[in-house]
Amino acid sequence: MKIIHTSDWHLGQFFYARSRAAEHQAFFQWLKALVIEQSVDAIIVAGDIFDTATPASYARELLNQFIVSLQETGCQLYLLAGNHDSVATLNESRALVACLNTHIITGPRSDDEPHASSLFPIKDAEGKVGALLCAIPYLRPRDIQLSQAGLSGREKQQDLLQAITRYYHENFLAAREYQQLHQCGHLPIIATGHLTALGVTKSDSVRDIYIGTLEAFPASAFPPADYIALGHIHRAQNVSGATPIRYSGSPIPLSFDELGSPKSITMLSLTEEAPLTWETHEIPCFQPMRVIKGSLKELAEQLSALERPINGQRIWLDIEIHHEDYLSDLQQRVEKLTEDLAVEILLLRRKRIATSSTLTSLQKETLGELTPEEVFRRRLAQETLDDDQHHLMLQRFRQVTAQIDDEQE
Repeated sequence: MKIIHTSDWHLGQFFYARSRAAEHQAFFQWLKALVIEQSVDAIIVAGDIFDTATPASYARELLNQFIVSLQETGCQLYLLAGNHDSVATLNESRALVACLNTHIITGPRSDDEPHASSLFPIKDAEGKVGALLCAIPYLRPRDIQLSQAGLSGREKQQDLLQAITRYYHENFLAAREYQQLHQCGHLPIIATGHLTALGVTKSDSVRDIYIGTLEAFPASAFPPADYIALGHIHRAQNVSGATPIRYSGSPIPLSFDELGSPKSITMLSLTEEAPLTWETHEIPCFQPMRVIKGSLKELAEQLSALERPINGQRIWLDIEIHHEDYLSDLQQRVEKLTEDLAVEILLLRRKRIATSSTLTSLQKETLGELTPEEVFRRRLAQETLDDDQHHLMLQRFRQVTAQIDDEQE
């Protein structure tokens, strides 16, 4: 049996006002071809199917077309909700796509299915169970935790950590019970998750998510499953620990700082004779993107060295200018350098010099060049705070912004 682990599709994303529809369509074509070539039995998508809680109609159409096209392969599809996804939106078509070998998991339970299980026996092409899936999506505090009055911040954090840990282990024990009931102790157990685990490298496109006051989940708290398929972090990477815990990463770059590492899916191989193994399959680049940094002279040299894409595409550019003086005509100068090239400038910014001065000293820098957290950090720099107070204020800011984003979804 072969199973693909992928995540963070973010269908419907607009990248500096540019649509990613063509890239996602190309990815789906590539993924289906890989399914056929490798005789893949199932695909697990560990969260963030869509980029927003209200995806555009074309994004939903892309997903529906892929689900339909996958039917000829016999491959099963498991879609788990992430922090960007709307539970209501995904549940709209859950019953319908269930008839098309597609399972949508949006939460640990629902009002109409209070005893719904998160355990899915994954069957191969011959109908034989080859693995057990503990399908755990993005967990919100209200999903797994009862509110308790009188707890300190530290106690709330520990209580939530215990609730998440307990939920994972309950699902793992359910899988163990299935093994005993069906006398199939050799079946590998795969668990999923959409969260931040300790010891991972993020990218600019990853929005910090806080499950209540919990910033990250320790790898040691996961159950001893044979493989844990995670989503939310866009860079493909392993999490340290005895159990294979892995982020598959997003299929396309969702920010310019993700260009340094290749995009891939993770392929799991399972046999009765050997333990679970995995390997990566690199995903082709469907949209050329580059980051260019330096002075105007260095910029001109780097631009002249760019190769024109053979398929008629234009290279998306992130340009960072290093210049001592403030140039009021910077935009015009750069446009002059690129007017005959097959490029499109998506982001043009000046290099920011880190100083201890206040926001007013950076008056030549526009808000468009700063993230909300960077603005908040600059404001904090003006206050007389010790390290603990600074960290507490920053953590509180992240929690509030994450709560606002969740409410908007």
